[in-house]
Amino acid sequence: MPSFVAKPGEVDRVVLFFSGGLDTSCMLKWIQERYRCEVVTMTVDVGQEKDFKAIEEKAYKLGAVKHYTIDAKEEFVREYCFRALKANALYQGAYPVSSSISRPLIASKGVEVARREGADAVAHGCSGKGNDQIRFVNAVRALDPELKVISPVVEWNLSRREEIEYAEKHGIPIPVDVDSPYSVDENLWGRSIECGPLEHPEAEPPEEVYKWTRRPEEAPDEPEYVEIEFDGGVPVKVNGEVLGPVEVVSTLNRVGGLHGVGRIDHMEDRMVGIKSREVYECPASTILIKAHKDLEKLVLSRRELEFKGLVDEKWTFLVYAGFWFDPLREGLERFVDWANERVCGGVRIKLYKGSATVVGRWSENGLYDLNLATYGEESRFDQRDSYGFIELWGLQSVMAYRLMRRRKEG
Repeated sequence: MPSFVAKPGEVDRVVLFFSGGLDTSCMLKWIQERYRCEVVTMTVDVGQEKDFKAIEEKAYKLGAVKHYTIDAKEEFVREYCFRALKANALYQGAYPVSSSISRPLIASKGVEVARREGADAVAHGCSGKGNDQIRFVNAVRALDPELKVISPVVEWNLSRREEIEYAEKHGIPIPVDVDSPYSVDENLWGRSIECGPLEHPEAEPPEEVYKWTRRPEEAPDEPEYVEIEFDGGVPVKVNGEVLGPVEVVSTLNRVGGLHGVGRIDHMEDRMVGIKSREVYECPASTILIKAHKDLEKLVLSRRELEFKGLVDEKWTFLVYAGFWFDPLREGLERFVDWANERVCGGVRIKLYKGSATVVGRWSENGLYDLNLATYGEESRFDQRDSYGFIELWGLQSVMAYRLMRRRKEG
């Protein structure tokens, strides 16, 4: 076994990343039984809609020696979501890496609690099939290589029925939605839904999986226009009102969801080699990335945009693959931050029945010049200059084609 994997008898206190659901509730008891150690539980609020007081009470009832509820919403949006926004982060062109960017934050809080509590290990609820195990373990090992890691789902390998039986045997409250076939993770940047009927990619997702967004056909018949103003690549105003980071995202989640914006259904390549059908609801991140990317196109040069596209793609892959603490991520981000210094201005978005369409943009840093682009009489562009440009622009291509044709003919 790898050296970071904890073994019974070598840990005295463990910090469990605790959601309060059936899985982590059973883990709390199981860790106490198998490892004969104390368990400290920790729940990090990144915008999921949960009763955190009830989660705390449940943790103590199940034997936790201490529980931490950490409100990290502001830090999550400012230091993680907005970094992803600056990089236009869409894994495989579709997924706004919402769960991916929350994992290094949760892991860092877990390491902080472990140090404060003198814990020997941390425990997470990830399976051996997904990406989160990589994200959590790599983050913990980078931040504190002395900490061990416990992966109950991997070690335990119980079926759902066996897990329910274990809960009943140990007096663990069983959630009312225990029969739901779906696995859901949510934060301010997005909501992901897996399992059940969604494991059949040929079938349309049932409407019951959606919680944040209206069915586009049932969205308002009149479009709604939203104006978003950016400063240094970060949104600071919505419809002229100055808002904080959490307010910006919350507002756009609400407005976008009303119009059915942000539903994503795509085939995704996980790090372990499995192809997975993933369904997401991401109203705010969908709107913001579209707006930000469009504003970049106004203020950055063609060569900057081409290079930044490569940087963005690599940044997104690193984050998705669990390499938040890799030095390359920070190196790429220096260029991303530099490019975003000029991304200041506004974008107008039209929301209508599931679509978010950019219909206007403006910036003092814009490279668009009406006097050059217009076809009117006031244009300063001398069209005769294009003769020499055309000849030089296509010179090698024309020569190469002629040479190939001669070879074929001769």
